[in-house]
Amino acid sequence: MKKTLIRLTAILLSVLLLPVGISPVSAEDVLLIDGGEVPTVSDLGIEDGALELNCQSAILMEATTGAIIYTQNADEALPPASVTKIMTLLLIMEAIDSGTVRLDNAVSVSANAASMGGSQVYLKEGEQMSVEDLLKSVVIASANDAAVALAEYVAGSVNAFVEKMNAKARALGMTSTAFENVTGLDDTAENHLTSAKDIAIMSRELIKHPTILQYSSIWMDTIRNGEFGLTNTNRLVRFYRGCTGLKTGSTSKAGFCVSVTAERDGFSLICVIMGAQSRDIRNAEATELLDWGFANYGLYTNEEGSLPPITVKGGVKDTCQVAYPSFSIVLPRGAISSVKQTVSLENEISAPVSASDKVGSITFISGGKTIGEVPIVAAESVEKINFFQIFQRMLAKFLLI
Repeated sequence: MKKTLIRLTAILLSVLLLPVGISPVSAEDVLLIDGGEVPTVSDLGIEDGALELNCQSAILMEATTGAIIYTQNADEALPPASVTKIMTLLLIMEAIDSGTVRLDNAVSVSANAASMGGSQVYLKEGEQMSVEDLLKSVVIASANDAAVALAEYVAGSVNAFVEKMNAKARALGMTSTAFENVTGLDDTAENHLTSAKDIAIMSRELIKHPTILQYSSIWMDTIRNGEFGLTNTNRLVRFYRGCTGLKTGSTSKAGFCVSVTAERDGFSLICVIMGAQSRDIRNAEATELLDWGFANYGLYTNEEGSLPPITVKGGVKDTCQVAYPSFSIVLPRGAISSVKQTVSLENEISAPVSASDKVGSITFISGGKTIGEVPIVAAESVEKINFFQIFQRMLAKFLLI
């Protein structure tokens, strides 16, 4: 028995000293998943400007992945008019969701806010209005006075708020953007510019705060205890099926602009039109681009899940649970049902194992081409067994004989 015990100990020690054959997951291991640089659907074969939309620039982006489906001069820096307020609203929503600002907080209107022209709700200096009513006024009625009042309340001054806007634009990778105010009024602004692509990026970031869509999808509402009516400047909210927002804008310099969000059957699109010659043309071009997107493309999604556990050598446990993240990609509608998956997975791994260590991958293939890949990872940690634990196991085994 003594010789047998020694031989088993030697075998177990050799297992214990096996090299580790797994590695942690890096950012490069997860392809075409939410986060990081905005991907472009390059295989779709749609040339820039192929639809010949009647506007200076345009873009169509899928909201879940950030995939860009269509562009027309999308990187050209242009005056955005009140579409600027998407960034204004983004910073306000971040303040609300962080708890820094509450919807029921009362804001005292400054003389500066009350002096704003253009679209407004006619705030008076010293008037008190809740953050929620000011927010509704900006989202629904594009009120410049309300936007300034909120900016001053959140950052202390308009200049400080504009600095935050530009810092956020840089953080989001908006390379064609420079903000000079919170409203988009451009009669005195010389370099207040952004691009259709940058507007799509900040629109996508804004709708990650779902409360904003509760306001942007409202057609009519009131403030001041029902005494002052608000009507949405975005007529598509009422007349386009699936429209949920988001923001319009127009000045003589910018022309007519809009960022439209719409969803049908779980497929969410962001459509930006800049520099149209009239409101009707702007709405018609947005409708055409959205209809084209919904008719021709869809979202393939493989939900996150798990696979049967794999064997662990030299561990305190003999097996390890494994899992994989979700995967989404925009594809032509006809290609979605034909996506195939191939699974590559280690038969066994060596301890120690850390949760999130890569142990394999799932590759997604469409039309004979790889369209993406996600890692299969350890869903739990498994420590390496030590000599004392080996001895305990052996002793327990022999006592049962």
